[in-house]
Amino acid sequence: MTRDSSTSVLWKHSLTSVICLSPHLHRHFLLWAPVLSPCVSHFFLPITLMPLGFLSVNHPIPCPRFRMFLNLSLFSLCSFTGDITQKGYEKKRTKLLAPYFIHTPGTIASQHKHTCVPPISHFIFTFMSSYDRTHRSGGTRDDRYRSDIHTEAVQAALAKHKEEKMALPMPTKRRSTYVQSPIETRTPPDETSVRRQSSVVAPPPMVNPNLQSPDSWINRTVQGSSTSSSASSTLSHGEAKLSSLPSPAAPSENSGPPPDVTAVAPPSRGSRVDLPSNAVVRGMSRGQSRSSMMETADGVPVSSRVSTKIQQLLNTLKRPKRPPLSEFFTDDSEEIVEVPQPDPNTPKPEGRQIIPVKGEPLGVVSNWPPALQAALARWGATQGKSPALTALDITGKPLYTLTYGKLWSRSVKLAYTLLNKLGTKNEQILKPGDRVALVYPNSDPGMFWVAFYGCLLAEVIPVPIEVPLSRKDAGISQVGFLLGSCGVGLALTSEICLKGLPKTPTGEILQFKGWPRLKWVVTDSKYLTKPSKDWQPHIPTANTDPAYIEYKASKDGTVVGVAVSKVAMLTHCQALTQACNYCEGETLVNVLDFKKDMGLWHGVLTAVMNRIHTISVPYAVMKACPLSWVQRVHIHKARVALVKCRDLHWAMMAHREQRDTSLASLRMLVVADGANPWSVSSCDAFLNVFQSHGLKPEVICPCATSPEAMTVAIRRPGVPGAPLPARAILSMGGLSHGVIRVNTEDKNSALTVQDVGHVMPGALMCIVRPDGPPQLCKTDEIGEIIVNSRAGGNMYYGLPGVTKNTFEVIPVNANGVPIGEIPFVRSGLLGFVGPGSLIFVVGKIEGLLMVSGRRHNADDLVATALAVEPVKTVYRGRITVFSVTVFYDERVVIVAEQRPDASEEDSFQWMSRVLQAIDSIHQVGLYCLALVPANTLPKTPLGGIHISDTKQFFLDGNLHPCNILMCPHTCVTNLPKPRQKQPVGVGPASVMVGNLVAGKRIAQAAGRDLGMIEDQDLVRKHQYLTEALHWRAQTDPDHVLFVLLNAKGVAVSTATCVQLHKRAEKIAAALTEKGSINTGENVVLLYPPGIDLIAAFYGCLYAGCVPVNVRPPHPQNLAATLPTVRMIIDVSVCAFLHMHAYDLPRRRPPQIYKPPTAEMIAYLDFSVSTTGMLTGVKISHAAVSALCRSIKLQCELYSSRQIAICLDPYCGLGFVLWLHTCYIPWFWSLLCCHQSVLIPPFELESCLSLWLSTLSQYRIRDTFCSYSVMELCTKGLGTQTELLKARGVNLSCVRSCVVIAEERPRLALSHSFSKLFKDVGLSSRAVSTAFGSRVNLAICLQGTTGPDPCTVYVDMKSLRHDRVRLVERGAPQSLPLMESGKILPGVRVIIVNPETRGPLGDSHLGEIWVNSPHSASGYYTIYGEESLQANHFNTKLSFGDPQTLWARTGYLGFVKRTELLDASGDRHDALFVVGSLDETLELRGLRYHPIDIETSVSRAHRSIAESAVFTWTNLLVVVSELCGSEQDALDLVPLITNVVLEEHHLIVGVVVIVDPGVIPINSRGEKQRMHLRDSFLADQLDPIYVAYNM
Repeated sequence: MTRDSSTSVLWKHSLTSVICLSPHLHRHFLLWAPVLSPCVSHFFLPITLMPLGFLSVNHPIPCPRFRMFLNLSLFSLCSFTGDITQKGYEKKRTKLLAPYFIHTPGTIASQHKHTCVPPISHFIFTFMSSYDRTHRSGGTRDDRYRSDIHTEAVQAALAKHKEEKMALPMPTKRRSTYVQSPIETRTPPDETSVRRQSSVVAPPPMVNPNLQSPDSWINRTVQGSSTSSSASSTLSHGEAKLSSLPSPAAPSENSGPPPDVTAVAPPSRGSRVDLPSNAVVRGMSRGQSRSSMMETADGVPVSSRVSTKIQQLLNTLKRPKRPPLSEFFTDDSEEIVEVPQPDPNTPKPEGRQIIPVKGEPLGVVSNWPPALQAALARWGATQGKSPALTALDITGKPLYTLTYGKLWSRSVKLAYTLLNKLGTKNEQILKPGDRVALVYPNSDPGMFWVAFYGCLLAEVIPVPIEVPLSRKDAGISQVGFLLGSCGVGLALTSEICLKGLPKTPTGEILQFKGWPRLKWVVTDSKYLTKPSKDWQPHIPTANTDPAYIEYKASKDGTVVGVAVSKVAMLTHCQALTQACNYCEGETLVNVLDFKKDMGLWHGVLTAVMNRIHTISVPYAVMKACPLSWVQRVHIHKARVALVKCRDLHWAMMAHREQRDTSLASLRMLVVADGANPWSVSSCDAFLNVFQSHGLKPEVICPCATSPEAMTVAIRRPGVPGAPLPARAILSMGGLSHGVIRVNTEDKNSALTVQDVGHVMPGALMCIVRPDGPPQLCKTDEIGEIIVNSRAGGNMYYGLPGVTKNTFEVIPVNANGVPIGEIPFVRSGLLGFVGPGSLIFVVGKIEGLLMVSGRRHNADDLVATALAVEPVKTVYRGRITVFSVTVFYDERVVIVAEQRPDASEEDSFQWMSRVLQAIDSIHQVGLYCLALVPANTLPKTPLGGIHISDTKQFFLDGNLHPCNILMCPHTCVTNLPKPRQKQPVGVGPASVMVGNLVAGKRIAQAAGRDLGMIEDQDLVRKHQYLTEALHWRAQTDPDHVLFVLLNAKGVAVSTATCVQLHKRAEKIAAALTEKGSINTGENVVLLYPPGIDLIAAFYGCLYAGCVPVNVRPPHPQNLAATLPTVRMIIDVSVCAFLHMHAYDLPRRRPPQIYKPPTAEMIAYLDFSVSTTGMLTGVKISHAAVSALCRSIKLQCELYSSRQIAICLDPYCGLGFVLWLHTCYIPWFWSLLCCHQSVLIPPFELESCLSLWLSTLSQYRIRDTFCSYSVMELCTKGLGTQTELLKARGVNLSCVRSCVVIAEERPRLALSHSFSKLFKDVGLSSRAVSTAFGSRVNLAICLQGTTGPDPCTVYVDMKSLRHDRVRLVERGAPQSLPLMESGKILPGVRVIIVNPETRGPLGDSHLGEIWVNSPHSASGYYTIYGEESLQANHFNTKLSFGDPQTLWARTGYLGFVKRTELLDASGDRHDALFVVGSLDETLELRGLRYHPIDIETSVSRAHRSIAESAVFTWTNLLVVVSELCGSEQDALDLVPLITNVVLEEHHLIVGVVVIVDPGVIPINSRGEKQRMHLRDSFLADQLDPIYVAYNM
């Protein structure tokens, strides 16, 4: 049967009658479904006219279905008359319907609610379930947003997703009551951290296998999850018993590599070593390290609960979803913005241009007063005893009644007091036209009435506002903006309200944030002055002067004042009187806010105009007694009631408490929020319940209003027996594109809307497009309603710029030509004009969410979310929807208050179902869904949710949710296209020519020459460390070389030249005699930082052994630190000799070993990189000699000078500075040696000021430290500079403070350190940085001569494409880079393409290659892989200079020639280090540096102490340390996701919130990201919260 057919189907039965008619359709885009009210009796079922699309005339009705319908009908009748519980009702109903369901094997009873049934039975179920619910009480459903069709659609969508067996990973939240101290429980496995102490890791607790997993409701997709090692961990999805899990060594189905969701595989460069569990050393095969552990392609064990959840996340992301929208831009060298191509299938408006709709003429009444004040004067004089207002107390009983006589007299007294008694006789505070704030509570309407009319009589402009309760009230500062823009300086209030206002300790009214200074005036009768007999208020004829100002909160939270003129106020009252047919002496029940909107227009203004008796029901009374307004209607035989859908719902829920109430007296039930598309369900449900109490269907009158246009349209009271207004069933898909389409195919995405009546009398209305010029819409197009009427607002007071765009709109036609000169006012309502000039409203501009070019109504999304049956999860009235701008588009966010008794499993299940329902019905992805504890969202004065403040809390990280679900993978479809790397199609020669043609010089730089030593014979004689120390002990035996300080700054140990020489001799003798160590063998040195370590090092050299310096394992954390020590010993095949000082022999060795050549190995330097790579390099004697000479020349270390070293002496340049300082100045002066003050970094944990105090005490000019030390001083002493000055700390002596690092300079930390300690004399030029790598321990080091380090700003987008583009400071996406120090003498660097191995031009990004005499000889391997050694240490360029041997540092950087001059007068070439090549993240074909993402994350919220990122199967994982309260943990998840998406165009896959100190760092302050990754995947972090972004 088609829509236009007139066929009717009539079924008759002795008990049932269902009539389906097809009325004539007036428009092609509307489907009318007139609904008669059910009439329940013992003999007849409801007779209802239902939508024609449900039935087909050709569809036969089988007897079983008809019998099912009859049985269900009989059962429903019986349930209405009898007493049956909800549980019993559902049980009987299920039993009754069970024979009619088609059972399949494996089907359980609980699945019946998801079973799809044919159309006819579907119609029956919908109809009857609606009937049952509306006739039963005691339920908790909020029918304000209820629609049977919509609920049905949601259930169908969820059933569809259930068939797909969605398996979403549930977030992990810490549940353990005992939280270990982060300082005592977390240390990196390789090295002891400077700022992180360590302790023994607790053994994994036993888990009860019988406990039900909270994730068990999700279908399991991945097997093989192991037992968690943290007390707070939960089992993965579907894990029922631990006994069924495979052992870690057993093979598994999922032991293969995880799927790649991005299809961009990261390149592997070199062999990486992950410590400690599956470590591999350069030269060793992976199979030798750990063959029994299951590994993925990245060498990560898969037997992990965390990796299982990530696997589920990957499986979820692999599912096909809607095709992505057109990319907004392609992220290339320049940002190319592309206009999205329109979809050819997008529905477009096809109707003609709309014609303005004119309302009925405004009638002319002969006795109409010239002003509203005149009406009050008339009733006060002639009808003084007539009741004007009745106020209720908190129990709902009448508190007092204000007559028209009292209202007039008190208003006159107040007007006289305002004009004559507030100031002196010569100068009054108020004069006509001034603005006055009215601050009265909702429970005291009488005082407000007197104040409002008193201001009108005094000709001052009242500005009603809400009562401020505290400084933290929602929107309190925005109200201050309103008062400031209106120029308010006086506030009227009652005595009781004044006493309740917050006050200062001195008793004065608190100055609220953003508020102007106010003078408070109490308006109680006893404080008013009676005017003299000859004084009468001036009542002029209504004119265009402002009568009052009504406040309005905009979408962004800004509060503005809409000025209403006196003539507009009077005309509006006349129009409402005519439209609503008000009569004198009627009784009106007002449940709305009487200070604004409908409550003010009807209950205060029009009521006085028509001498209506208003009964005001405050919000507090409604909370205590929801039926109070119904009772007032019954008792006072009220003719009119002003309510909202909320009040209808509350009354319906409590209607069984009062059976004898009657609503037969009502002729008009005005629904103030009837413009809400979902108000139709509330009206229907209320009518179904109270029709038996005398409520007539024709009295329900929804209306559409706005503060600017005031009343736009209202349904006129109907005549009994007349046909009811019809409704439109529209397609949500069409609405999202702004067009009107009848929904006939997919009823799951239908929206039923009701009309709001006709245009107001005397008004002219039309529909214009909401964005762009005000062009008239077509007849089948959704647009903004604009109105021209004398009964509307005039302006935003004090805001002329905004006023013109709203109150002076001239509509234009399709050609852009104005249709006239009459100005219209924007109402902010979205709607269309239906048949018969009926107005339909489908939403508001404020609730409009523009996502990817489509419109979505916030109320629609709320209704869909509430249709998921959140009875056990959230409060129905405490849910809000808004959008946030993230990455060039709006993203939808839903926030709701969670019930206290809701479990995490229920909450996550509800959130997952809401996500699926909204995606299916609205075709839009949710960005975030957050649940907060009850009563924590900011409230409006009448108890609603303050949306703008909630949004601001979300963006600021102050929402404090208890559950959160982020879905960026679903809704972010405008990411830049992944980069496709182009094959190298040009040869080296063309690259060279291209650089030369472009004017680019080859990017290379070199330090100055080492120079010639005057006495070459002396150099050759003492070219080894052993010879230098021996000679120094003979020539200057008593010179102090080293001073070791403790935490108190006391020198606990010193060593002179002769003392160090003799101790080294004894150790050498012990190695030879007791240890039986042969020449050339490796010896491990396990010493804490101190002079014993230095003596042992030289003792090994004296004996001809090769020392291997190793950090001792931490005694309190052996399980984590001992494996690294053992691995170094095993790899280096070292001998280990345990000796005490008293075990050393007294005699000296027969001779001191002298290497036959300077190329012999002096020592082995082992270190663990940030990528978890354990690397041992060979340092020769020649390299040591060259390095010491280079440092001496660069830093100009004079022999009489002291240096302070606050570094760990175990690897890299820190090891060189600790042990070789006796050799560094040797080439400069052979007479004496400088002194080194040694400060172990771990001593700073006991005394933060130790290092700075030592610099001041010893007058140190040159000092070396690490970033860890600098960060510790910055965070710990940044606020104690005054205390340091009081202690006499003065750093003006410091000439050079060099930070030793193997990373990009931390510019922000260096600047913070310089700025903080500037007050104690530290020069801003003193702080500099050094750079070294594994292949060359010292490449750059800022010296005392030459230019200061320069800083450049590069574009981060270009860096991702391996390019360098210099930009100005402050440019978007700019990254500051500081020069990594001056290149050391004797060092040459060149920038090379790591793929082609060809040199690059100036300011091009490439790998840094180095040529230097102090480069390492090669990697130390027990098998001597020459290919690996040649690849990194003996590499040649593919063209240019193919003879020079270079060492590959593995770091990306570039060289830029600056305008500065070096010491020789040439232009300075600056080397900028960008990051480690092994550490970069390859995502979407682009190269990301972790430090850039971590910097952005650390700025996201004040509670983020530190962060680290890594990837797993191309999912980006962000780990952040929380330094604040644990309630802030979930706030970080959306902020981290936002900032990474905005600044780096990446979607975060997993967000992990941990305690401070969990992220491991090495002694240089570098993060050990791969160790962190292994700990996370092994579930050893004990995280506070783990969020898996969908």
